[in-house]
Amino acid sequence: MTPISKSAISHADLRGTNLFRVAIVGAASLMGKEIAEIVRDRNFPAADIRLLDDDESLGRLEAVGDEMTFIQSIRPEQFENVDFTFFAADPRATRAKWEVARDLGNTIIDSTGALEDEAGATVRSPWIERQTGQLVPPQLQPGPVIVAHPAATVLALIALRMGKIASIERQIATVFEPASQYGQKGMDELHEQTVNLLSFQELPKKVFDAQVAFNMLARYGKDSHHSLGAATSRILNHYSLLAPGAPMPSLQLVQAPVFHGYTFSVYMEMEKAVPVEEFSQALAGEHVEITGADETPSNVSAAGQENILIALTGDAQRKNGVWLWVAIDNLRIAALTAVECAESLTASRPRGQIQ
Repeated sequence: MTPISKSAISHADLRGTNLFRVAIVGAASLMGKEIAEIVRDRNFPAADIRLLDDDESLGRLEAVGDEMTFIQSIRPEQFENVDFTFFAADPRATRAKWEVARDLGNTIIDSTGALEDEAGATVRSPWIERQTGQLVPPQLQPGPVIVAHPAATVLALIALRMGKIASIERQIATVFEPASQYGQKGMDELHEQTVNLLSFQELPKKVFDAQVAFNMLARYGKDSHHSLGAATSRILNHYSLLAPGAPMPSLQLVQAPVFHGYTFSVYMEMEKAVPVEEFSQALAGEHVEITGADETPSNVSAAGQENILIALTGDAQRKNGVWLWVAIDNLRIAALTAVECAESLTASRPRGQIQ
């Protein structure tokens, strides 16, 4: 797709074209940058992409395709004549601005989880929808689309494919959470803690209210604005909505001292013994890569990947049991989910019509 100059279409009527206008709120965030990159990589039919963020990021220059674009402030007029608005900032900013965008006719794609309780909101993962064959019908005025938590998408996809070979009797998962799930502030705090520990200085604890560097945590400090318990509940809720027929997993979420990328230790016990090779064949395919015996998936090897990396081994004590070691790029998969949700909704938008 040939890039189109934004200056050429900023005031143009796109009526009759196959192009849309897009806004990304939180464009300077890790998620916002990832969404902008995937919009470009997948040639999403966007003629105008507006990068919006708070005052700290104003004027920052970001690349969108072959063009450089300045980040602008989040003002009501920025949502005028926009078709799709991706919310990728913190939940507070999403709650403050989303109704303005909605009332101006924008289709809302929420990657922050702030709008899950809003009327008409739907949790979506196109990967799971394709797996189950239950595609979402077009809506002229859809409610906010909630991007499914990447861990829920992974666990649901695994359960749905494994369940085709044999019934799942038990599913237990330990999920290792990276600092990047809490954006740049989480990454910065882990980095600063690491440096300060090595130089015997006081640790910053504004995000986690606990030591995360060189440490594993099952809960954060009492003054943290985040909660592993709440994140666990959100993953399980999304899982149940995405794959209502699949057995619910027992889930433990652990904060790991890593900057980026989820890893999972998943144990599945089936109704009968099945060779590991058959499970590998069932899991392999779209979005899943089965690694060889000499390749162990890791958050490092998953960085930048759009696939779920999986290694399987049989359980030494239970012939019906199988272990999966899984790694994903959490931001990449969440951003890809967001853009795929928008792609699936283009059919219900007036093509190129200025609202």
